[in-house]
Amino acid sequence: MSRVPSKPVRREADGALAIDLWLRRDGAFEADAALRLTPAEAEMLHAQLCYALDDETAALITPVSARPDCRKGILTTRRQT
Repeated sequence: MSRVPSKPVRREADGALAIDLWLRRDGAFEADAALRLTPAEAEMLHAQLCYALDDETAALITPVSARPDCRKGILTTRRQT
């Protein structure tokens, strides 16, 4: 499964957010599908991706000045375990 690179995330009429995906089996294209998320689910995914990236991976792709602030109002220092 992978995102369809040419299609952006879109908001549907019912307020859900849709992410178009390509489904493959054994490397061969099988079908298209859309992952539908409620706004709350999309926000949770956004927060989890920001946490997982921890602003490190984004530095390789996007300059600091162009990065969104995913952690507004949250302590940005990673906890030591």
